[in-house]
Amino acid sequence: MLTPSNFQRATGVSDALRDKWFPRIAASMSSFGINTPLRQAHFLAQVGHESAGFTKVEEGLNYRYGVLLAMFGNRISQDAAFKYGRVDAGPDAHPANQKMIANIIYANRNGNGDVASGDGYRYRGRGLIQITGKANYKAIAGQLSADVVANPDLLTENLQAAMSAAAWWKNHGLNELADLDDVTRITKVINGGTNGLDDRKSRLLKAKGILCST
Repeated sequence: MLTPSNFQRATGVSDALRDKWFPRIAASMSSFGINTPLRQAHFLAQVGHESAGFTKVEEGLNYRYGVLLAMFGNRISQDAAFKYGRVDAGPDAHPANQKMIANIIYANRNGNGDVASGDGYRYRGRGLIQITGKANYKAIAGQLSADVVANPDLLTENLQAAMSAAAWWKNHGLNELADLDDVTRITKVINGGTNGLDDRKSRLLKAKGILCST
């Protein structure tokens, strides 16, 4: 059984973050079948990585232009990356530029319209697992107590941030992959690749040590 104490020990969060997230995490796990120690360990490891240790529920778009090209070179031109990205060692990218970055890199993907539609920024990554794209928002909308398609910012609220992560997790068969203890396949489903795999594995090892040893 997940408790505030073993949640904190499994994730390494502060007392304040424990008090903020434990009730919502526990409710979301109960709602979406994340109900064994191994499933819970995998879930906490993955959302811990995606949320930078339960500190972020909204995607950061303050990219350096070089990072933009490295990560999204097939979606953004070199000229656009230089125009909208942050210059190395320079000031943060202007908010309007960050908005354009999202509109470009997420255009015509996951149910979004084109750049001019603004869907890329409107449906940027939010929640503990970074739900991204209009189609993904629509897919979980009926499972939440909030219209996150009409008001995407609701996914930054604590309960919806947790519930959306658990709903997406269940919808993509990740409980079953957790049963197989397959962290690499889970990461590929969430990330589309293996970005951050070492951190995810480290978080999983810690969580399993607490949750799966009792």
